[in-house]
Amino acid sequence: MGLALHIVPFFIFLNVVQRNSAEQVVLLDTTGESTLEWTRFPYGPQANTPGWVEESFTNFQRGINWRSYVVCDVAYNNVNNWLWTPFVERGIANRIYIEIKFTIRDCSLFPGNALSCKETFSLLYYEFDAATREPPPWETESYKLIARIAAGEGRFNANSEVNINTEIKSIAVAKKGVYFAFRDQGACISLLAIKVYYITCPEVTINFAKFPATPTGKEITVLEQANGTCMNNSEVVHSPPTYQCKGDGKWTIPSGGCKCKAGFQPDFDKQICNVCPPSTFKAETGDGLCESCPEHSKAPGSGYSECKCNNGYYRTAKDPKSMACTQPPSAPQNLTINFVDQSTVILSWSAPQDLGGRTDIFYRVKCDACTFGVVQYTPGSETFNDTKVTVTGLNAVTTYRFQIFAENGVSHLSAKGSPEYSDIVVTTEASVASSIPNVRITSVKSTEISLAWDPPSIDDIENGLVESYEIHYFMRNDADHSNATTVRTTELSTVLTGLQQRTEYGIHVRAKTQQGWGDYSPVIFKTTGQVLNTAYVGDEEGLKLRVIAGGIVVVVVILVAVIVLAVIFIRSRGNDECNKKQPSDCDTLEYRNGEVHHLDNPPIVTTHTNVTTPLFAPISGASRTYIDPHTYEDPNQAVEQPAGGRRARPNEFHIRRGVAKFD
Repeated sequence: MGLALHIVPFFIFLNVVQRNSAEQVVLLDTTGESTLEWTRFPYGPQANTPGWVEESFTNFQRGINWRSYVVCDVAYNNVNNWLWTPFVERGIANRIYIEIKFTIRDCSLFPGNALSCKETFSLLYYEFDAATREPPPWETESYKLIARIAAGEGRFNANSEVNINTEIKSIAVAKKGVYFAFRDQGACISLLAIKVYYITCPEVTINFAKFPATPTGKEITVLEQANGTCMNNSEVVHSPPTYQCKGDGKWTIPSGGCKCKAGFQPDFDKQICNVCPPSTFKAETGDGLCESCPEHSKAPGSGYSECKCNNGYYRTAKDPKSMACTQPPSAPQNLTINFVDQSTVILSWSAPQDLGGRTDIFYRVKCDACTFGVVQYTPGSETFNDTKVTVTGLNAVTTYRFQIFAENGVSHLSAKGSPEYSDIVVTTEASVASSIPNVRITSVKSTEISLAWDPPSIDDIENGLVESYEIHYFMRNDADHSNATTVRTTELSTVLTGLQQRTEYGIHVRAKTQQGWGDYSPVIFKTTGQVLNTAYVGDEEGLKLRVIAGGIVVVVVILVAVIVLAVIFIRSRGNDECNKKQPSDCDTLEYRNGEVHHLDNPPIVTTHTNVTTPLFAPISGASRTYIDPHTYEDPNQAVEQPAGGRRARPNEFHIRRGVAKFD
């Protein structure tokens, strides 16, 4: 009983240490054995020395009562004593440690009697894949030396207290198990306690993942990765949990982890996930805590990921779970007729008084007697959020009932069926015959179109004078005129600005009298100009320009005719004056501006042979006399007159602009 009281405190201390540091998984411990009976050599009658002997080592003051092995064959030569542990299975160990508590006596205690006294022993091991009945071979070559061990704390002699040495060695293992061997070669040794174990990083929970006890790697510097398992009611979010086990049995570098599932909240201190209590919820996996149910919802039990909406309240799939449950809106308010004529009605209204707790309000229009495909709604007949609608294409003098429905994101979930609405009855006006004649394009630019029209005839406006005109224009590809633009004016023309370049537009016009709007004129189409802004000229301006251009051409033709006649007249006068003079006055001539001038020094001209020749020089070296045709009353006589002993040939030379030049 006294022995137990001494031992218990020691083990309590070890448990506390293990909880806060690396853990040891013990494979062999002689301190807990009542007998050992290990294999020894030499042993038995054939042994030459006593060898290893099993005995008890007791020290009650220190709580020690262990079975141990001692050897002290210092008085013999060639001592070779072996002691083997039983086969130690490694289990999941990658590296095995052996702890030896021993004493060694000083050789000085055996003066004259020690023939081969030593103060060391050898520790060896032998890996094997199976335990055998017979010990492994004891030849030195079959074993691997771990270390030669000497006393570290000191030796003891008869006059000193016993010093217990502790030596820890480790080896990497890969086979099923291992034998350890102690070899004595002449020392006096007591092996008090032998413990074989491996080190693990202890079981731990971190990031809501549980990691099992993990053995260290084969080498001290190697990290062993452990994969964690998510705790109850938690799950992996981004990456699986992992943890690294160091060679000293301590964890390092956690990665990944788990999070508490929807309906469960984390307890970070205890690393557990607790269920959400009633009237609370947690919508998604994560570190968030349970929240109280939002308005108009409830959670009657535990572990709710979403609170259920109360009767008459709803939540869409896209609504966040923390959002209060909502209802469809009430009916639109203040439904009003803003405009009505023979084919058009414009209605407006105010938002519902009760929006149902939502902001995604939209409206829908329903007309009882409207013709499908003919009547057009702007901005549309369904799902628009404007509080105004324009209905066109109606029949004149016809009564229509319009219903304006107000809806939101949960209207389709409502058990009521049809949403709330407001309705109104409208009767269109009588058709007024006042069509617009002669609508025409007067000019086109890159972003502008100018047009004009004639007023309706007197017969068409007998119900009242024209108050204004409405121009309705749209792009050709806008089939339903949803993006059409309307311009009003009291004039008979207008300019449409801000148009797109090189785009075809449709345009028509109607007039308004006291009795209402008349019919639209037929649509005319016109394409705007290019980016260079080159203007297109309309029909009226084109006619005016053609008249102006024709007048300019006539004036130019008249001026040219006057100039030609003046030149002819001046030349004819010059010829008459020369005829009145003596022939000698016209011997050397220059025609300049219709007048003939004498040339005192005839100029040098270039002939077609590129030879510089004096004017009127003789042809082919022969001297030739110039005969002035003006000295003859009949120029034909001059041609007949011989020149230089021969008759002049026609076209032998000519006078042009006062310069004579040979052909």
